[in-house]
Amino acid sequence: MNNLIKINEQRAFVLHRLPYRETSLLVELLTRQQGRLRLVALGARRPRSHWKSCLQSFIPLQVQWRGRGELPILQQAEAVSLGLPLAGKALYSAFYVNELLSRLLVPGVAYETLFDHYLQTLCQLATHGELPEPILRSFEFYLLQALGFGVDFQCCAATGDKIREQGHYRYQVGSGFIAVNTPGQETFSGQQLQRLAVQAWHDPMTLKSAKRFSRLVLQPHLGSRPLKSREFFVNPFSGHVAY
Repeated sequence: MNNLIKINEQRAFVLHRLPYRETSLLVELLTRQQGRLRLVALGARRPRSHWKSCLQSFIPLQVQWRGRGELPILQQAEAVSLGLPLAGKALYSAFYVNELLSRLLVPGVAYETLFDHYLQTLCQLATHGELPEPILRSFEFYLLQALGFGVDFQCCAATGDKIREQGHYRYQVGSGFIAVNTPGQETFSGQQLQRLAVQAWHDPMTLKSAKRFSRLVLQPHLGSRPLKSREFFVNPFSGHVAY
């Protein structure tokens, strides 16, 4: 009987979807109360399916499903508002955010505040998406904290001493920043860490340091498979990627 348990309606967003068998979809959702879930939407690829328009990324949904196995069955999905107006840089940045969540979140674990922050991030991209980097760096730092990967930017992990503005520090996986004698390509200055601590995104150099730090911390958890969303958005003039 457990496989027939029906879950009450929950708020959700589509993170990713794939064709499943002849007429169905395999849909990966971010739900507020049960985190990342993968469901089967039976018949969702049929021409007259009532789910065809709503099972899209960046549309706020109310969903209901049944089953507790590896592939529960989607029972209901209804858009509760119009999709967020994302285009250009904002759209590609939002796909990047979705891919991070899809790759990093443990299935079935609730991240309620992260869900709220995700919605806030999409709204910010819809409004200020022409300058996505501060929004993306803020989301990455929040995500790292939510997953337990956050670090202390104010104290040396080895000694507990306060980060010195003129010092140099190397990030050590699982620990934090360790003081070193000389700077190098993989080190951060104390001044950079102090600015990261307060998320001084108005400073272009702090944004650059934040992106380097986020990639450094996220890479071991993302693995060797490259992020597909990075292929979508490269500035044709500078070759610069926002994420």
